[in-house]
Amino acid sequence: MASLKIWLVIYPSITLFLSLFGENLSVLPLYQRTGILTLCLVPWIVFAGVPFVDFVIRSLTAKKEKI
Repeated sequence: MASLKIWLVIYPSITLFLSLFGENLSVLPLYQRTGILTLCLVPWIVFAGVPFVDFVIRSLTAKKEKI
């Protein structure tokens, strides 16, 4: 379940990041692009994205339990 939650945050985050900044980053070497990508997305995923997915899942399961 943890893997699924993480994937639900990582895939759209990387896709959005690359669609917004991919062209500008394409001039950089791969190691620099990877560094920038991880510097931006790891904190987002750890501190905002996964907790948000957890909140949504808890909210949905709580509603099902009340019914």
